[in-house]
Amino acid sequence: MRWEKENNYAFIDSQNLYKGIEAQGWRLDYKKFRIYLREKYGATKAYFFIGFIPKHQKIYETMERYGYDIIFKPVVGNGDSVKGNVDAELVLQAMHEYRNYDKAVIVSGDGDFYCLVSYLHDRNKLARVIVPDKHKYSILLRRSLPRSVGLTFLNDLQKRLGLQTGK
Repeated sequence: MRWEKENNYAFIDSQNLYKGIEAQGWRLDYKKFRIYLREKYGATKAYFFIGFIPKHQKIYETMERYGYDIIFKPVVGNGDSVKGNVDAELVLQAMHEYRNYDKAVIVSGDGDFYCLVSYLHDRNKLARVIVPDKHKYSILLRRSLPRSVGLTFLNDLQKRLGLQTGK
């Protein structure tokens, strides 16, 4: 396989991933997704950026068992509506780890990552951008990146990575 000798890292915008999949009406199997990142893109590490909500502790522990490195962001808001924007943390971690990985896999359709994706691409440090929803992602990623930036859309992987329920 193309990536098997590389030491690539994945940087995952969890909210963009979750919301993008949810809007399509299916659920991602995060265990299968971690295996996919490892096997398809050689992701030896998968940083999962998420807002910390104490009542979700068991979910975080499960994600760690699946092989994700969880990076928490404090959240603000009341119990019904919380906000934990992870964009700055993701970019900072990608740059902090820059010398430790061969290439990065960015998982988000958020245009706030345009500068990171462009920077990594220009330095041959970008393996792939994985976009949760090909119908709803940033115009910056859609129109401003060079054609050589590879995009993968999770819409096309629902059968492979979807959570199997009701069997």
